[in-house]
Amino acid sequence: MQSASVATVDCAAQAPGPPIQPAPAALRALDIRREAPIPTWFDIGGRAEALATPDSVDDLRRCLEIDPNLRVLGDGANLLVDDDGIPGLVVQLAGQAFTRFDLSTQGTGHETQHFLIPAGARLPRLVTESVRRGLAGLEGLGGIPASLGGAVVMNAGGAFGEIAASVARVHAIGRDGRGVVLERSQIDFGYRRSGLGHLIITGVELALQPGDPAPLRQRLKDVMAYKKSTQPMAEGSAGCVFRNPTLGRDVDGIGHAGSRVSAGMIIDRAGLKGLRTGGAEVSQGHANFIVTRPGATARDAIRLMEQIQNRVRDRFGIDLLPEVVVWRRDT
Repeated sequence: MQSASVATVDCAAQAPGPPIQPAPAALRALDIRREAPIPTWFDIGGRAEALATPDSVDDLRRCLEIDPNLRVLGDGANLLVDDDGIPGLVVQLAGQAFTRFDLSTQGTGHETQHFLIPAGARLPRLVTESVRRGLAGLEGLGGIPASLGGAVVMNAGGAFGEIAASVARVHAIGRDGRGVVLERSQIDFGYRRSGLGHLIITGVELALQPGDPAPLRQRLKDVMAYKKSTQPMAEGSAGCVFRNPTLGRDVDGIGHAGSRVSAGMIIDRAGLKGLRTGGAEVSQGHANFIVTRPGATARDAIRLMEQIQNRVRDRFGIDLLPEVVVWRRDT
C-alpha cells in the first residue's frame, strides 16, 4: 500500500474546506493523515478520507468537533472497508494514552480486583498479561483479535465465555463530547451486542479474580489449542463472518425452534466450503471464515458474504446476520 500523505491541522492556519473542517476555536494542532489506508485483518479495502490518532480524550473531543459522525477504528479484526474507501474522519485509539495499561494488583488476598483499562488496549495482550499475573476472568477470550473497546461494543466471545462477564463499568464520551460512566447493570449486554454503539468507549473497568497462574495458563493453552485445531488462524481472515442465528422454527438437520445454532455448521451443510468469488473463499477448515488470496479485493469478500446469505436462505430459510462490519461510502 502507498503511504498516506500527512496534514497537520492548525486552527490558526487551516482554512476551512469541505468535507473535513476543523473547529478553529477548539483545535490547536492535530495530525490528520489524508487518504490513509485503513488497517484491517483482511488486509484489503479502501482508504479513509482522513485518519487521526488522538493522544488524549481532549484530542478525541476535538476530533468530534471536526466530524461528529466520525468512525472509530479498533483493531480492524472484524472490519471490511469497501474498495472505494469512505468519506469523513476515522479515529484510531492507538496512542499510548489509549493503549498502555497496568495490571499490578491493588490489594491482598483473593478479593476481586478492579482495573481501569484504556479502550485501545489490545485484547490478546491483555489476556496474556492477566494470566501471567494470576488474574482470572479473561483467559477464555484467548485468540480473539480486538481492541478492548471494540470487544466490549460487540460483547466479543465464543465457546469459552464473553467479555461482558468481566466488565464492571464503562467510561465513554457521547457524540456531543460529554463524558459518560455506565455501570454493568446499565449496559444491555447480549449475544454479540452491548447497546453501546452510539458512544465512543474510552476505558473499561474490568473485575478480575486473583488466583493461581498455573491453571489459568493451562486453560489459556487449551483454548488456543482448540482454536488452532478448528479455525484457519494462519490464513488471511477476520474471524467469524456471521453471527450464530436463533432459529425461528424447526429446521430439519439444523435444530429446533428457539435454539441458537452454529453459522459455520449451517454454511457447511449448505455445501459452501470452498465457494469462491475472486480472491475470497469460504474456508475449508471452518465454514464461517472467509479467507483471502493474493489479489483479493474487499468487494470479492462482500459479494461472497452476499452469496452465502442467499444460498443459506434458499436452502434452509435462515437469515444469517453479519458479525463482520462493512464500511461503505453510503453507510
